[in-house]
Amino acid sequence: MATKPTSSAPSQRMLRVGEQVRAAITQVLQRGEVRDDVIEKTVISISEVRMSPDLKIATAYVTPLGISDHGAVIDALNRNAKYIRGRLGPQLRQMKYMPEVRFRDDTSFDNYKKIDELLRSPEVQRDLDGDTEEE
Repeated sequence: MATKPTSSAPSQRMLRVGEQVRAAITQVLQRGEVRDDVIEKTVISISEVRMSPDLKIATAYVTPLGISDHGAVIDALNRNAKYIRGRLGPQLRQMKYMPEVRFRDDTSFDNYKKIDELLRSPEVQRDLDGDTEEE
């Protein structure tokens, strides 16, 4: 009997459903359906939604734009997660179970910034300039 290979990579179905959930959450936030002062005053970017293998949990990675305290916005989103989940119904009616939504701070942009700063550092620039002179 053949067994499925165990892999930590998300399946195509998980990726597709994650993108559908991301689009649905984005629409709910854009329409201003969530009545919370913190959320209403903040522009929120949802970069990715990762689904659990059983598609019952959706973890949304968000970046509040223009503010330094991301924690307050993440807390506000998590407080309103059940309401947001309820508003996803019309866009995700094809799903057997409506996923539980969890919000997390997206730190990938900070990582990209650190890598960019490292690549622009004088030490790296010196090494790169040295390679071009030898050729």
